[in-house]
Amino acid sequence: MTTTAPQADIESRRSARSGAIGLLGAAVNGACGFVLTAVIVRVFGPADAGAFFSVIGLVSIVGPLCCLGADTGLLWALPRRTLGAAGDAAPLLPVALLPTVALALVVGVTGWFGAPMVAEVLLDGAPDSVTLVRLAFAGVPVFVTATVLLSGVRGTRTVGAYVGLQLIAVPIARPLLIGGAAVGAGSVVLGFAGWLLPLAVAAVVALLLLAGPLGLFRGATLRAPAADRRLFWSFALPRALSTAIDASSMWVGVLLTSALAGRVEAGIFGAVGRYALAGLLIMQGLRVAVAPQLSRLLGAERRPEAAKVYRRTTLWIVLLSCPAYLLLAAFSPAFLTLFGTGFAGGSAPMAVLAGAMLVNVGVGLVQTVLLMSGNSRGHLLATVSGLALNVTLCVVLIPRHGALGAAIAWSLGIVCENVIAAGLARRALGEPLFGRALVGAAIAVATATGFAAGVGILVCGRGLAGLGAALVVLLFGAIVSLGSGRVRLALKDIRADLRPAATQETPG
Repeated sequence: MTTTAPQADIESRRSARSGAIGLLGAAVNGACGFVLTAVIVRVFGPADAGAFFSVIGLVSIVGPLCCLGADTGLLWALPRRTLGAAGDAAPLLPVALLPTVALALVVGVTGWFGAPMVAEVLLDGAPDSVTLVRLAFAGVPVFVTATVLLSGVRGTRTVGAYVGLQLIAVPIARPLLIGGAAVGAGSVVLGFAGWLLPLAVAAVVALLLLAGPLGLFRGATLRAPAADRRLFWSFALPRALSTAIDASSMWVGVLLTSALAGRVEAGIFGAVGRYALAGLLIMQGLRVAVAPQLSRLLGAERRPEAAKVYRRTTLWIVLLSCPAYLLLAAFSPAFLTLFGTGFAGGSAPMAVLAGAMLVNVGVGLVQTVLLMSGNSRGHLLATVSGLALNVTLCVVLIPRHGALGAAIAWSLGIVCENVIAAGLARRALGEPLFGRALVGAAIAVATATGFAAGVGILVCGRGLAGLGAALVVLLFGAIVSLGSGRVRLALKDIRADLRPAATQETPG
């Protein structure tokens, strides 16, 4: 192999370009997520919105459990395999897809017949609750099929294919379909059908996108050796539970709040949680971009290059996400005005969750590093520890404090999970997670945002006017910072990273 640039620089530039695409998808996904939540709460009100969020939570918990970790298994395994009709990647698709879809069908049928009991416990027997729960269980096989196939796309094609489908097309379609259903009939059931339909379309498109790289119509063998099946499932099965925990971290709180404090408090917590998760879309966009790259590097024992990719992406996450969460905590009443007066009680829960999410984004992609190193059992340990703390505190705090109790419980679970994951990721990389550049950037961002927020609150309060004033101060500070030679040099480096490389690795 010959190169004209150090391997670490090549990998860093590759991650920067992929990360930019991921961030674009995250921005669209985030904007559509806000629109979707606003449509749900504005059209259906706190009680019906709570029911809507509860059945989304049901699919978001049951669906990932039925995936059995196969989606992450494909993402881990495919970048290490040879693509094409003569390669060894194609046999992994039926290994991942057939058992998971079969399990999802069994769960879906069982849930269909058990819907009256679930609806009574979860939705207090509200109108259309049985139909809503039945539709949720019918959506589980759709969720599983789409999730596994999209993970295959993520592991075999350029990041743009996955981003365009999962982070742009599906999020745009959902509020349009739900809004159309609400305008036409005002039915929560039809609205939820509008949430599910884009997943079904995405599954079909994902299968078509996979056909080329895997050589599915060009004679590729689909029968995997027993050793490959054992290796795949030895990684995937420990990930099964942690995947469900990751996907359902907020929805556990929504379901417990609905059961212990009522649908109104569940609706408030669901709306607040949407804001809390929005800042993670930046992390999600970068994770989408670099996870296959980290798997490839760690699989080849190229730890220094993997560590550099991790530190670069974490720096981006801190710079872009920390200001958002600091402003979310300081101006929570302003952000909640988007949902109407019925959600004013979410101010304190939102501030609590924003603090926890600062820890989450501060440690960066430690979860991804852990999984792409092959340590799915370590990841399971971290997620189960966080979930156990979350559920225990929910049972204790929600009956008395409602949505605020759920927010405190989830926040402490988030901190617990990330502390454990960070320690294990440090061991996987073999290098320190944080450097001077990251620490300095975090201090600078926190200081600047804190100053801007303080000015906004002092001048205009914590409402929309105060938020606007803080954003003006931040914008002015950003313009002034362009006078710094160090800032201009950093921007020049970023532009260089985003340009296509002049030279590429050549096999040898």
